[in-house]
Amino acid sequence: MRISVAQTRPVKGDISRNIDHHQRFIDLAAAHGADVLVFPELSITGYEPTLAGELATTPDDPRFAVFQQRSDAHNLTLGIGVPTRNEAGVCITMVLFHPNQPWQTYAKKYLHADEEPFFVSGRNASVVLRNKPEVALAICYELSVPEHAADAHQTGATLYLASIAKTASGVQKAAQILSDIAKTYAMTVLMANSVGPSDDFVSGGKTAIWSTRGDLLAQLSDTGEGMLLFDTETQKVSSLLL
Repeated sequence: MRISVAQTRPVKGDISRNIDHHQRFIDLAAAHGADVLVFPELSITGYEPTLAGELATTPDDPRFAVFQQRSDAHNLTLGIGVPTRNEAGVCITMVLFHPNQPWQTYAKKYLHADEEPFFVSGRNASVVLRNKPEVALAICYELSVPEHAADAHQTGATLYLASIAKTASGVQKAAQILSDIAKTYAMTVLMANSVGPSDDFVSGGKTAIWSTRGDLLAQLSDTGEGMLLFDTETQKVSSLLL
């Protein structure tokens, strides 16, 4: 299996432009035989809590049909970051498009205190990909909650995939935590972060992959866009830049 994590520069609140930009990454991942491609936290809108209420939508938003089409055409599972609305409020959600299957959602369960005025906790049946149960999902602050990685391990996951939006200092702290998760649970860990302006900070990039021993296998820069592609059979990592 080949898993890719993207490092994007979202345009604040511009869903249409961000959808178009996502397609460049999808085509690049497909050209290199990826089976899974996951984007950073709230990649479709940018990480903008104060705008989330007006930008929130549903997983079956017609604008997202292109993702299902690309998923089917390339036999590629896609995870995009979207603020979604339900009866309780707005969730920080990863909408997952599986080839020729219904979409799946994973909504952030553990919120940072700064997020609580704008979002509600997600209610998830599972933390793993539907068609690839060895892949567990995390969204940003969740990687700092020990129970989250422990639950992923208990489900049998061998890969831990974190979609985040963090500053340079936040990425540095997250990197140590993710390395420790990799060592503790013998899971390969992948992290997708954004670059550029986000809310009241600048996202620090450095999208990365760690081995099951906690060693850093590859890392992107703190400013450029691109993706990392990990082959679970050969353990090879490729850096693909836009």
